[in-house]
Amino acid sequence: MAGQPVIELRQLTKKYGDFTAVNQLTLDIYQGEIFGLLGPNGAGKTTTILMMLGLTEPTSGQALVCGIDATRNPIQVKSRVGYLPDDVGFYDDRTALDNLIYTARLNRIPLREATERALSLLERVGLAEAAEKNVGEFSRGMRQRLGLADVLIKRPEVIILDEPTLGIDPEGVRELLALIRDLSRKEGITVLLSSHHLHQVQQICDRVGLFVKGRLLACGDMNDLSRQLFGGATHTVELDLSAWSDELEQRIRSLEHVVSVERVEADALAGSSYVTARVVCSDDLASQLARMALEHGLELYGLRPTKYGLDDIYHRYFEGSEAS
Repeated sequence: MAGQPVIELRQLTKKYGDFTAVNQLTLDIYQGEIFGLLGPNGAGKTTTILMMLGLTEPTSGQALVCGIDATRNPIQVKSRVGYLPDDVGFYDDRTALDNLIYTARLNRIPLREATERALSLLERVGLAEAAEKNVGEFSRGMRQRLGLADVLIKRPEVIILDEPTLGIDPEGVRELLALIRDLSRKEGITVLLSSHHLHQVQQICDRVGLFVKGRLLACGDMNDLSRQLFGGATHTVELDLSAWSDELEQRIRSLEHVVSVERVEADALAGSSYVTARVVCSDDLASQLARMALEHGLELYGLRPTKYGLDDIYHRYFEGSEAS
């Protein structure tokens, strides 16, 4: 990412007595980026968010949001940031439209404009038909959709989502994540998504920060994290072949991005023996390896490419953190 960061955290630290909730966090998040702050419950994610919003003061360090010091000027930060907590508070005896208009009016938006924005946002988040329905009748997923409309009503530059998919069914999660991605891409809104759900973060985020025990252990996109953790070995390709030769092995080893090659096992398939080879590489070479085997006149019985996912990365870092 290039350009000026929208969120700048510098040595941000929060202590409660002898307990350190956030430990010297330094992080930049850029305009239009969807950044995932990933970690278990109690890692310090929510504490970090509260310091970014000026809702709690850091013990030391600084949080700048849209160039504004969140500790010194929290009201200015709140005027430019939308925040969706894990449990959104609405007036349950009022309609969805009434709740949105109320939020808009609190942000000094004229009534007519507030109504237009509210109706437009309800349409956008898929709640147009529920506009006149009391929020007390809403499901958890509907409340989160309304919460997203609520944070967008003042047209923020940044939205911060703290465990937004908690308690939502799988289809609702898919739709909410798609909506968040669409908003970021089409309107250039910067999104900070805090979560402990691995695959949800992997689906939507441009970059991910792994946060454990108040510390940022690693940060980057999937390939960056894989390289940091696995030393460049980000992909594995297993091939079941009719035969194996030193010539083929040498040719594979000569390929760019190949880290290691090993013969794994021999077995039988339809009365014929075959050999399994495992190629570890820093890029997806599955099609190239298959083509190479066929060029050597070999029969290809099986091809199993694997890319290290966020769960591999997440658990490996957690194992390291537990040992430290």
